Amino acid sequence: MKRYVSPLLLSLSVSPAFAQLADSAGFSGELSINAGWISRSSNFNTDGDKTIADNTQGPSSSSRALVMPLGSVAYTFGDGLNQQVFLGTSRDDIAVGTLALELGYRRQLADNTVVALSVLPTVLSGETWADPFLQGEKRHTTDETGMAYRVQLKDIAGSRFSVDAAYGVTEIDDERSGSAAGLSAADRALLARDSRSSYVKGSYNVPLSRTTFLQPSLRYVHTDADGEANSSDTVGAELSVIKLMGRHNLAVTAGYQTRSFDADQPIYGKARDDDAISLFAAYEYQQFMGWQDWSLVSLVGYEDSDADIDFYDSSGYLLSLGMNYKF
Repeated sequence: MKRYVSPLLLSLSVSPAFAQLADSAGFSGELSINAGWISRSSNFNTDGDKTIADNTQGPSSSSRALVMPLGSVAYTFGDGLNQQVFLGTSRDDIAVGTLALELGYRRQLADNTVVALSVLPTVLSGETWADPFLQGEKRHTTDETGMAYRVQLKDIAGSRFSVDAAYGVTEIDDERSGSAAGLSAADRALLARDSRSSYVKGSYNVPLSRTTFLQPSLRYVHTDADGEANSSDTVGAELSVIKLMGRHNLAVTAGYQTRSFDADQPIYGKARDDDAISLFAAYEYQQFMGWQDWSLVSLVGYEDSDADIDFYDSSGYLLSLGMNYKF
């Protein structure tokens, strides 16, 4: 019976020297349905308090149940099965806690480098408050739209080194930040949130044994916002530990980042700085109930961001349990 390694763990644990992108030409993939609970504490969370007493308070919190479909589908073709088009949630991203829809093209080169070009239409989109700082009145939501474009180089020249780079654009449909705070037009302009972001991450896969792997990574993000108070530079590091234990597989990722902003936030009179920690775990039990292509999966995540301006503090956690099917 062929051993199946979960899509949650495969991309972090395989050897860099492999002959093709799939076992056979045509369609392949995996689908999973997860049910769970998510909690978020943030003054920018539109599921939280619509009205705040003042804009110096700590974050409000909200919790809700969720149903989370995940997975991906790929079509493999070409000489040596070295090309794919793919749609879904990236295996690499799930393993470290980033859940985003991705559409793209992947090709394995003669030196075993795997190049992927993709777009992520949902990773920067959602809802936010038109004026997050409005006091004593009901805050109104507005759409936050965006698009990210990504280039990945994996197992470069047959090595264990990979690079992930992206460029994203975010727009706020109805930007009113600071409009009720008595600021001048120049100060309100400092709070504009439309932005362009550049991201780069380098990682290295370290096998400690046939069943245990480490993957340290470093990343840098530069955000150029229309308002200088929202322009920032972020430096972060992650360490993933992957353990394969028979039919049990586990990936745990711990992260830290620090972010500094370019200009004083005019409402609070100082520039914002953030420090954040995160912890994410993905677990799989293969061949659940004796079904070869089915597995039990669970995701657990926690994050906490501490800002020197209390209004920007945030934290959250995620718990989920589900089933994954490989085809």
